[in-house]
Amino acid sequence: MAVGIHAFGGYLPRRRLSRQVVVEANAWFVPSLKGLGRGERAIANWDEDPVTMAVEACRDALGGMDRSRLGALWLASTTLPFEDRQNAGIVAEALGLDGTVRTLDIAGSQRAGTSALLTAIDAVAGGAGPVLVAAAEKRKTRAASPLELTSGDGAAAILVDAGEGGAVVLGAASETADFVDHYRGQHQDFDYVWEERWIRDEGYQKLVPAAVERALAVSGVQAKDIQHFCFPTSTPRVASVLARRLGLPDGTVRDNLQARCGETGAAHPLVMLAHVLEQAAEGELILLTGFGQGGDALVLRTGADLADRLPARGIDGCLTGGVGDTNYQRYLAINDLLTIERGLRAEVDKQTGLTTLYRNRAMLLGFVGGKCRACGTPQYPASGACVNPDCGATGPQDPYSFADRPAQLNSFTSDRLTYSPDPPAYYGMVQFEGGGRAMIDFTDVEPGAALEVGAPMRMVFRVKDYDPMRGFRRYFWKATPASLSAPVEE
Repeated sequence: MAVGIHAFGGYLPRRRLSRQVVVEANAWFVPSLKGLGRGERAIANWDEDPVTMAVEACRDALGGMDRSRLGALWLASTTLPFEDRQNAGIVAEALGLDGTVRTLDIAGSQRAGTSALLTAIDAVAGGAGPVLVAAAEKRKTRAASPLELTSGDGAAAILVDAGEGGAVVLGAASETADFVDHYRGQHQDFDYVWEERWIRDEGYQKLVPAAVERALAVSGVQAKDIQHFCFPTSTPRVASVLARRLGLPDGTVRDNLQARCGETGAAHPLVMLAHVLEQAAEGELILLTGFGQGGDALVLRTGADLADRLPARGIDGCLTGGVGDTNYQRYLAINDLLTIERGLRAEVDKQTGLTTLYRNRAMLLGFVGGKCRACGTPQYPASGACVNPDCGATGPQDPYSFADRPAQLNSFTSDRLTYSPDPPAYYGMVQFEGGGRAMIDFTDVEPGAALEVGAPMRMVFRVKDYDPMRGFRRYFWKATPASLSAPVEE
């Protein structure tokens, strides 16, 4: 049975930290970082993590698609915010998926993204139904380390289903070996990285070709026929050397996006795949690889209807919509790499009532309100009484999702007295198209930004706050100016 990619999408945070600024700030201690000072890296906001970025990538991939058909949702990452709470389950709640969907976290290796994709392909071939694979990463790196400069935050989502779709899977293979190029032990915040030449010569050059050669053989494809080679690494020239060794034609190596966003860890193979699918033509062959304690390789061929399956924004849109950031101090602070005095207002106990969270999970995680059964007026949150003064009906209301409803700004406040990890705090009233309004926090608003009443707003899933005493993150929806996240017009 043919298995293919039926939808895809991606997400990169809006801010792009200048590497030159990082290099200059640390030149007094590590002048050798100068060679890594070109370009910029994507950095997540304080209220973003792998869960929230995965939600955005999935929304980008699914668009207005009927989500009730999804059979499974798998989330791949090595930086999942919860060690003992299913992170994929939070994503499923935010997407409003049915309770029958199967969810799974996949972690433990930088090739978790490709491994999740391979497993999804096998599951669909066995009749599992559509599987949505999301991969997201927000790696914490030591200040003044090479990894701080080469890493980036981001996510991608791939919908795998029966049939050729936008790109059909021709074959795949894996090579597994306990090759430790880096590791992060239990209760450790940072990766420990081994010597680059060893990783290149013994890892990339030996483990990846073994997987690629078998994948090509299974697919019945010759190396000379490949048009796009995706190899996710920040190490210079490795992909081109691999391509020559494998016999791939000149010009097949895809841009690894190092200069524009950095390497997004376990998500990067899928980020590169989504990017190439946005640009590929019909009938082109793609070789996708993942590396981490071995290697994965997949061979795909694009289909005739690929152009009809493009995401609303995609990786291209995220790259185009990035905003340069030169505030290295802010980056260090919001990633807890710098201890700063946060003030008395930051000391409020933020314990979450888990009973309340569960009973209201559709309202809080899914942003579901109610719709009056008598007059059809939507409202958030749902209640036992209609807010329409001309109706006033009482009784149960039908579920009504506001997450994807266009909205406009009704009022706003910029507040420097309320504690925020990234002051000032912005919040206000938004009015939803079709009815309903909510007082809500704003995010991704630049200080001093000229917000205007009536401006279009878009809802995004974010971290509401963090409870440092118990290690619990509370999620909710926020509003952001739609102009910051709108699809790029052709």
